[in-house]
Amino acid sequence: MAKKQLTLDTLRPFCEATAAQMGLEFCDVLMEKEPQGRYLRFYVDKEGGLSLDDCERFHHAVQPKAEDIDYDFMEVCSPGLDRPVRTERDIRKAMGHRVSVHLYRPQDGSKLFEGLLTRMDDEAVAVSVGGQELSFPRKAVSLVRLVPDLSALEDDTEGIVIDSDTLPNE
Repeated sequence: MAKKQLTLDTLRPFCEATAAQMGLEFCDVLMEKEPQGRYLRFYVDKEGGLSLDDCERFHHAVQPKAEDIDYDFMEVCSPGLDRPVRTERDIRKAMGHRVSVHLYRPQDGSKLFEGLLTRMDDEAVAVSVGGQELSFPRKAVSLVRLVPDLSALEDDTEGIVIDSDTLPNE
């Protein structure tokens, strides 16, 4: 029996309400076509990080509603540290943070620019690079994505002793 064609736009309000009740941030729901089939992907997040249990609880809550959508696989996942900046909420959170701006066509020989987000609206995306503001027409921008700050993870290996007896044999 064929599934009814519920649209993702009509599913979003339900997802937002469900996520809010669970203390999660609903980021997006997308239908992504891959060689294995159509993936219905729900992107959720939580302050302090998302757990597998969070994903599982959200999955169980939205699955009955998602049965009206034609898909092959369903996933609930985090948008990641390098999450796309799409919504007004994303823009507010990303303002002043490092982002990568991907363009459809090269500008000044490049399709990728990285800097601090200073403006993003319907008209333009602007980033500060070395004290200079670069502005791109919104219609020229294919994607704006956060650039993770991994400085806290930088390895300070000074003083670390490795016991060669515990390393696996090659």
